[in-house]
Amino acid sequence: MISDKFRRELREQAKLWQAEGLIDTSFYQQLSERYQFNTLETASRNRFLSILISLGGILLGIGVITFVAANWQVWSREVRVALLLSLFVAVNAAGFYLWRIPPSRNKNSNLNIPLTIGRNKLLGEGLLLLGSLILGANMALMAQMFHIGGSSYGLYLTWGIGVLGMAYSLRLTSLGVLSALLVGLGYWLAVLDWSSKVEFSWLEVLVRQMPIAASIMFVPLAYWCRSRAIFALGAIAIIFSLQVSIVQGLNPTWGTAIFCALPPALLWGYDDAIWPKVHSRLFQPTARSLALLFLASLFYFLSFHWLWQDSPNPGQTEPDWVLLANVAVLGGFTVFEWLRLGRLELRRPKQKAVDLTTSAIGILILASALIPLFHLNFTPIPQLATFLFNVLSFLLAVGLIREGLALGNRQTFWGGMVLITLQIISRVFEYNTGLLLKSFVFVLCGIGVIAAGLWFERHFAKIPAE
Repeated sequence: MISDKFRRELREQAKLWQAEGLIDTSFYQQLSERYQFNTLETASRNRFLSILISLGGILLGIGVITFVAANWQVWSREVRVALLLSLFVAVNAAGFYLWRIPPSRNKNSNLNIPLTIGRNKLLGEGLLLLGSLILGANMALMAQMFHIGGSSYGLYLTWGIGVLGMAYSLRLTSLGVLSALLVGLGYWLAVLDWSSKVEFSWLEVLVRQMPIAASIMFVPLAYWCRSRAIFALGAIAIIFSLQVSIVQGLNPTWGTAIFCALPPALLWGYDDAIWPKVHSRLFQPTARSLALLFLASLFYFLSFHWLWQDSPNPGQTEPDWVLLANVAVLGGFTVFEWLRLGRLELRRPKQKAVDLTTSAIGILILASALIPLFHLNFTPIPQLATFLFNVLSFLLAVGLIREGLALGNRQTFWGGMVLITLQIISRVFEYNTGLLLKSFVFVLCGIGVIAAGLWFERHFAKIPAE
């Protein structure tokens, strides 16, 4: 679908071209009919209307909740149940009815541009989202009325699974995002309350097998909705739960190396083409961006010397084989990813250059595993480990800056600049230095960032458009 931003910019340029005599009135009219310039104001009004509808819906919901709370103790249990179920069914039925009404389109245009954004569709999606929130309120109130005990994370996980079913059935990104947030919050609360006994056996299985469960729940939904937001939230849930499984299931002497290397290797090696009937790399850039973010955070955190000086000697612990199933499955999938990358590299024509970026990332990942492995299993190397991770952080920052310059990508360039600036400033504050040196470093970093930004914009302007 052509975005409103593109059409608005095209209309401004077309008016400028017409004023300069580059195009005539008839050609401008053809552009106006093809890209429907006359609907841009309507689209803006519809967005404003959607904001008003959302605000009114929130106020309406607060009013209904206040009314119910004022009369909750007066009504009988039967009236409460009937009210909760009626409200849930009515809101979702109205939302589904409005959501199914298609927006009108221009029959004379072969572009996929609706004449209206779809007020009914926006209102219907808002009601469906409100219905998913009512689902959680109903679950909590029903449990309270019938004296059903349970944990808070059990409520969030069950609520998230219910919203997930709605997202799959309706193919709605907003419901998928809400489901990922609810499941992630429930798992976080479960990790904080790990010592408590889980009241449902299936809920215990879900919590302990969350990396595999999150992969099954959110990755197919991301492709079904073609949503990068769902994929990113699902990937974060997978990586976080995988790290928890490594920490709780593995001995620290070996688990630390896997903790550092497996998540970025899993994310960087991900390729959409692994799955059948998927021919576009829709989510590979998102996965690789998350891998770079993980590596940057890991290198920055491990570059502090106090972490290595105060690291205790880990004792021997019995492995948890149930949690290790997550590590085994996702670790095997990671090996498969990188073997596939190797096969693709061997099939690359000799005329094309070798993918140095993937090779460099692989070396960084391997180094991040070997350094703590040697430190914990053979002999402590606190000074050397601190120096090496500072070097790795510097190399990653330089690599990001280089890729940003080569591709003209502002995010990659400024990510490298932020990382190298943080590293310099952190080293100044970490070690005992005078205020004069600190002020000199701040001034130098400020001048360097300004100069780099100006130079990058000049370099970016010289890159020829493809």
